[in-house]
Amino acid sequence: MKMLLVEDSTRLQNALKRGLEREGFAVDVRGDGLEGLEWAQAYDYDVIVLDLMLPGLPGLTLLERLRAAGKQTHVLILSAKDQVEDRIRGLELGADDYLVKPFDFNELLARVKALVRRRYAAKNPVIEIGAVRVNTALNQVWCQEREVALSPKEFSLLNFLLARRGRVVSRDMLLDHLYEGYGEVTGNVIDVVVCKIR
Repeated sequence: MKMLLVEDSTRLQNALKRGLEREGFAVDVRGDGLEGLEWAQAYDYDVIVLDLMLPGLPGLTLLERLRAAGKQTHVLILSAKDQVEDRIRGLELGADDYLVKPFDFNELLARVKALVRRRYAAKNPVIEIGAVRVNTALNQVWCQEREVALSPKEFSLLNFLLARRGRVVSRDMLLDHLYEGYGEVTGNVIDVVVCKIR
């Protein structure tokens, strides 16, 4: 799934990007609030992880402008501001979740996955279609009771298709949602991943 991380700490950017990519997420990173707003408005993300204390434009202002523009992308605030009033303000301005720094990466990951499920109106992380059973929370796939090992990118592609089952999904949609950046990956990469899943 595709995520935008708006965080000004280079160290945290790199750590989160590596960890989330290992889990199959495509992560675009912006370290400035103005750039973050521009990308959040221009592209369709499954989740935005947003710091509050940003150069250029504070995180709460970014969030307000995003919601005023009608963007419904789920937003997880990730901030060192830990007062109850800060959390309430963030949620009242349209954030879907709030996690205080320092945090455990596994908790962040669980919250992000919950927001992705919420986006596609799927409370149950287990999806069953015929003989295939997929646990989106644990990144596990079974076919006829036999576990199938998929790479993070293969699992992301399968998860993306499951979330949109019954609808046509173009190669461009897959490229946009499964890879960070734009225009850097060719459609042949998608063909290879689809072939491996089959």
